[in-house]
Amino acid sequence: MLITRLVLAADRFRQWLIAQFVLLLLTILKLFPPDKAINFMDRVARWIGPKTGRHKLTLINLRNAFPEKSDAEIEEIALESWGNMGRLAAEYVFLDRLFDFDPARIEAGRVDVSGIPLFLELRDNPRPFIVFTAHSGNFEMLPVAGSAFGPFIVFTAHSGNFEMLPVAGSAFGLDVTVLFRPPNNPYLADRVFEFRRQRMGNLVPSHAGSSFALARQLERGGGVGVLVDQKFRKGLKTKFFGQDVQTNPLLAKLVRQFNCEVYPARCIRLPGNRFRLELEPAVEIPRRTDGSVDVTATAQMLNDKVESWVREYPGQWLWYHDRWHIKRTL
Repeated sequence: MLITRLVLAADRFRQWLIAQFVLLLLTILKLFPPDKAINFMDRVARWIGPKTGRHKLTLINLRNAFPEKSDAEIEEIALESWGNMGRLAAEYVFLDRLFDFDPARIEAGRVDVSGIPLFLELRDNPRPFIVFTAHSGNFEMLPVAGSAFGPFIVFTAHSGNFEMLPVAGSAFGLDVTVLFRPPNNPYLADRVFEFRRQRMGNLVPSHAGSSFALARQLERGGGVGVLVDQKFRKGLKTKFFGQDVQTNPLLAKLVRQFNCEVYPARCIRLPGNRFRLELEPAVEIPRRTDGSVDVTATAQMLNDKVESWVREYPGQWLWYHDRWHIKRTL
């Protein structure tokens, strides 16, 4: 028993030290203007990333996805991807300052939005709908523009995803409910929860029954946002970049239950620390001959859409993510 208590105490102390380091870094970043902090973290991540164990996985993933590219091209994409992660860390600090989109403003700002007529249509004709996206660009911002037009419920699986959505919703006085997964580190989880609570309104931690919260939102005629490019051990057998993956069937099952429209959305990084948020027209859901939703084909359609986005901007995706379960073989 004594040994067990000592091991647990040592683990708690390790997590406390990690939390203090991360919080100190974020506090220091706040002292700088946003652009300088973001650019600095880009350089830091490009330096640190290749020195981590995840860099090997990143290169393997890239070579498998792009066998036609040279080693130099693969390395360039990998560095850009690490820089993207550094930028995300810095942008988290300035979430409520970076979002400057205003539907009534004519001149360009830091955030550009494509698909405004679709947002207006969803706002003016309320109905249940799903927006799906991927870990591309600053996915923290992804349905930000939607927040400016109407309420969403957000489904996130990793700390930091979709943060801009509830921040923007609160700024526009909207009732936004956030379903989120707290960080594994309990000390960071407490600080992140307080940060989010002050800026984002209602918070619902994700757990085994979280899908019921999504279903209730759709039942009320609201919107749901879902990340679809995550590893899911008990998912449907599908393909991504020509390789076998398992894909979460949640979105397809919600469509089958509520017969709601599904909209792709993504964030694209632009030069000068600017962003373009795109909401695309609703996709056609694959159906069987009897008219029911083909769940597996729908999951594959989501993968195909995400793959098209990643091929367009490969350096803006999280290549260190073990989407293909490769890490277990390393």
